[in-house]
Amino acid sequence: MTATVADNLVTEPATTGARPVAVSRILRFELIKQTSSWRVRLLLLLSWLGPGLAVFAVDQQGTLPSDTLFGRQMHATGWAGSLVVLGAAGTWVLPLLTSMVAGDVFASEDRLGTWRHLLVAVRSHRRIFAAKAIASLTVILLGVAGLAMSSIVGGLLAEGNQPLVGLDGHLLSGGDAGGKTLLAWLCVLAPTLALAAIGLLGSIALGRSPMGLLLPMIAALGLQTAQMLPLPIAVRLALPGYAFISWNGLFTDPQQVGPLLIGVGVSLAWTLVATALAYRLFLRRDFTNVNNDAAGRKALTWGVLPLAALLAATTGIVAVAVPGAGGSGIDQNKVQQSLATAFAHIYRLQQAQMNHPPVTEAQLNTSAACLKSEGLGAQEGSGNDWRCTVYWAVPGNNVTAQAIYQLDVTANGRYIADGDGPVEVNGYFLIDLSGKVEPNPLWQFDGNVDLLSSH
Repeated sequence: MTATVADNLVTEPATTGARPVAVSRILRFELIKQTSSWRVRLLLLLSWLGPGLAVFAVDQQGTLPSDTLFGRQMHATGWAGSLVVLGAAGTWVLPLLTSMVAGDVFASEDRLGTWRHLLVAVRSHRRIFAAKAIASLTVILLGVAGLAMSSIVGGLLAEGNQPLVGLDGHLLSGGDAGGKTLLAWLCVLAPTLALAAIGLLGSIALGRSPMGLLLPMIAALGLQTAQMLPLPIAVRLALPGYAFISWNGLFTDPQQVGPLLIGVGVSLAWTLVATALAYRLFLRRDFTNVNNDAAGRKALTWGVLPLAALLAATTGIVAVAVPGAGGSGIDQNKVQQSLATAFAHIYRLQQAQMNHPPVTEAQLNTSAACLKSEGLGAQEGSGNDWRCTVYWAVPGNNVTAQAIYQLDVTANGRYIADGDGPVEVNGYFLIDLSGKVEPNPLWQFDGNVDLLSSH
């Protein structure tokens, strides 16, 4: 009797003559199961309501998250709030969403002991895998869409469709900022899918073990930690989570699309490989043994080794294809040029705010001189010890002015420039506009060094 049941569980429909259930019916059943979970319902509810309420509430406060990318612009434009949410989502929310959905979609059957019933009812391993993977993807996409739409609506209700200052100081119109914000949200779908594929793999390989559920979160934490280290460009770009960061390049002029395209491509490669590995492990799993609730250590090893090989392959490809990929991508010339460009753009904005005569970048002839660690050691790499002096020509006065900045440059190329005087230019966080006090745009601003640029 036992042998007969076992044969029925593992025999494909072509042998028995039974017709398998259509994928659409299994998918509908899986979606109902996914959305019936209170955890998934709560995540989706928070995704569709939480960001908008949070952005609107923060915008009403006097203190803004100035240490967050675009955070200090939340009082100036409604698009800044969505970008702040995007940065936080890539760090915590999207890894949590993929863990709770993709990391649990197969493991839940192990916990409930329902594999035999499901296999007998459906009679196709392949269709079960396809339905569960598509159902997970659908729920995850709903969550990402909720995060994007909710944060955008909350920001627009709070501040409206106002221009946004880019990461090189140039001003983006409201429509341009909105288009690039939507594109940034689309770009982070690629690393989200990579984490979801890792979740599918862990859910199959680890079964009812809680490690399967936590695997996307652990992977995301490891990727975030790696991005904070002084890694060579080739290794940094080969990590599947880099697209969570490289969307910053959309907000410069010209756009820094090289790192973004590589990051998206690597993430999609990880998605395909991890999904294929999960599919292979699922088809090879023994469902006749009630004590075998997962693919075992050997299967987990076969899941990890191909991903390690993929990382090595993508690192090698980037190292060969990108000149200078063995270094940090941050050097003295790049920092100086980026800071001078951003200062010139923002200086024009400040002069316009103060109703001064308009000037052009050519008239300003801005340059910068930067030293790391007071000129001691190599003048390259990340750190908060960059000190820069910006020089520009004062139009009509035939004199050269200067301002001091302290730069905190991260390993990913993003930096915060903190003004250190003179007071009338960048030494104070407020400026007086004919009796009306406004934030000084030159006091503190964000910038981005293009890691792949050749100058």
